[in-house]
Amino acid sequence: MDSELIVEQLFPQLITGNRATARATAEQIIATGVSPETLTHEGYWPLLDMINTLHRNDQLTSLAHHYSTRLLRSMVDQAQALYTQKERRNRRVMLFCAETEADDLAAQIVADLVEADGYEMFFGGGGVAWDEVMQEASEQKPDVLLLFSSSGRDAPHIRVLIDTIREIGSCPDMQIVVGGGIFNRADGLAEEIGADLWATTPGELITKLNDEPARRATAEQRTVGQQRSQAA
Repeated sequence: MDSELIVEQLFPQLITGNRATARATAEQIIATGVSPETLTHEGYWPLLDMINTLHRNDQLTSLAHHYSTRLLRSMVDQAQALYTQKERRNRRVMLFCAETEADDLAAQIVADLVEADGYEMFFGGGGVAWDEVMQEASEQKPDVLLLFSSSGRDAPHIRVLIDTIREIGSCPDMQIVVGGGIFNRADGLAEEIGADLWATTPGELITKLNDEPARRATAEQRTVGQQRSQAA
């Protein structure tokens, strides 16, 4: 079953809050041989992206958005319980996101899938003060600090966080990764603020985490804030 068909079947049920029918449909999809991980990658993720885009463009009511995100979260939880947990990679990931329900759900999807792929995951979600994020990263020293599904107003704080971590050298081996949210909507922003890696979807993120653990941003990559620094 392809992604378009999954989305077509579930979208009307999500936006009307039809919990029983939506769950029954998901069970039927899995019964055809679609794995829970594939259902999330090919169904739940594009559904959430579409729902958020429609709502942002005033093409979906707030009620429909509330129905769909809350129902989708319960379905994501059910799918996660069925994921196959791969062999542990001995790499720790710390994940934070924007404050909204939709952003937190997007980050949860990422956290669940990355954890199932073998990473040790610490998911702080949204609404955590940036100084707390920096302190936690400095103390825990994860292999990856992942900032996924951030909002536009988070971007300046993320730039300062990246700059500060690099300047004080408290986590010299930590990889800083961003994706989703504002980074999907503002092409080039992730590279410009000095992120080491960036991705648009959970699948792309997992592939990059696995294939490029040693990649780090270069001084030439970062352009945001350089003019200000030179002027100073």
